[in-house]
Amino acid sequence: MNLTETVFQILGTAVVASPAILLAILGLSALVDRPLSETSISRITQAAVLFSLLPAIGILVLMLVVGTRYVPIELGDWVTIEDADLDFHFHLKFVFDRLSIPFLILSCVLCGVVGAFTRRYLHREQGYGRFFLYYAVFYCGMVTSSLAGTIETLFVGWEMVGLSSALLVAYFHERENPVRNGQRVWSIYRLSDAAFLIAAITMHHMTGEGDFGGLMSSGVWPEGTAAVNSSQALLVGTLMLIAAAGKSALFPFSGWLPRAMEGPTPSSAIFYGALSVHLGVYLLLRMSPLLEASLTLQLMVITLGAVSAVCGGLMSRVQSDIKVSLAYASLTQVGIIVMEIGLGFRYLALIHIIGHASLRTMQLLRAPTLLRDYNELENALGARITERQSGWTRMLPPRVHRWAYRFGFDRGFMDIALDKFVVRPFLALFLIFDSLERQVTDLLSKEASRESDDAPLHPEESQRVA
Repeated sequence: MNLTETVFQILGTAVVASPAILLAILGLSALVDRPLSETSISRITQAAVLFSLLPAIGILVLMLVVGTRYVPIELGDWVTIEDADLDFHFHLKFVFDRLSIPFLILSCVLCGVVGAFTRRYLHREQGYGRFFLYYAVFYCGMVTSSLAGTIETLFVGWEMVGLSSALLVAYFHERENPVRNGQRVWSIYRLSDAAFLIAAITMHHMTGEGDFGGLMSSGVWPEGTAAVNSSQALLVGTLMLIAAAGKSALFPFSGWLPRAMEGPTPSSAIFYGALSVHLGVYLLLRMSPLLEASLTLQLMVITLGAVSAVCGGLMSRVQSDIKVSLAYASLTQVGIIVMEIGLGFRYLALIHIIGHASLRTMQLLRAPTLLRDYNELENALGARITERQSGWTRMLPPRVHRWAYRFGFDRGFMDIALDKFVVRPFLALFLIFDSLERQVTDLLSKEASRESDDAPLHPEESQRVA
């Protein structure tokens, strides 16, 4: 190993280790019930972000100097299963290339901004330490996902981001609605994760490994071409598209997006305006060579992006809550980015992600101040600020106006559709299994053996039973 490779290895390890150390410090302090002060938590968090950002910039500069576009950092096999019928190894590998470095630097910068904002926003809040613990889980997950060189490594970061997201939606756990909405978000993520896992297993079966390089016959991102045939690309790509749709709230999973606004404003900004909502899109960018191998898959990606953008535009215009309106505006832009990926404009999509994430973070963080400024302006004018109707609005007939308003106000009926066509069939199946289990246990015990029936129901379930 020469000097340049050694420097790359040291800097790359520092980038990955810094958020892991932050998570270990905050997690251990909570585990042993020795909470740190607000000042200590803030300074440790800022230091962790800085010690990831500076080595990342150093790697970028060194790559430009030596003229390389691909720097792998391999930390060995962490799990190895060798068998006659199964050969599996979990190889921890991180990759610095033209896709991962911009997304990594974006994650570090925005996490640092939101961390500094939260220091004052949640000052003297009872759950201050808990917020930063979840924040550390998220930050570690974003760094892991951004640099993942294998599908297993990406899944680890993917899960950390999803877990911290659901926990922060339910941050105000003393109230009922945040907990219910956090559970809803987590359930959609579970569906997305299931598709991701099936895609990972399929990828292992096709290529014999989970390395993203195994899917590329030549070159690195974005020049790589898929080393699989059209039908295989369609299968893996469809599963990845479902996973991306769940994580990025694309159609028809957009119903959880307004529920996620139950969390504190900093988490709403970093998750659903900046980074988490773009993680599914990042997955599509990483797997983009697969799209060129299947025209059907390309058309599916373009269609999904277009439908999501139109739905997001309709829903954002009729919301009465500014955070929800901004969240659906984010969905519109994410849908457009997905279309760009489907059309093959990869660099344009990456630039769009960076610009949109930065803008939306600023808007969500400034939303409370903006409302105050808006009210002060109306008070100074002594009247409401009138809004002009666009030309498209004047051209459409009133019946279309009413339908579009109803569609947007009911959030595209997506929650209703998922409950009716996904949740209810599964619930009916589980009730059949529960009935069979009751019969077997009652037969074996010769008495009613389900004491859990006497347990009090959740308030929402009680209303359904009634």
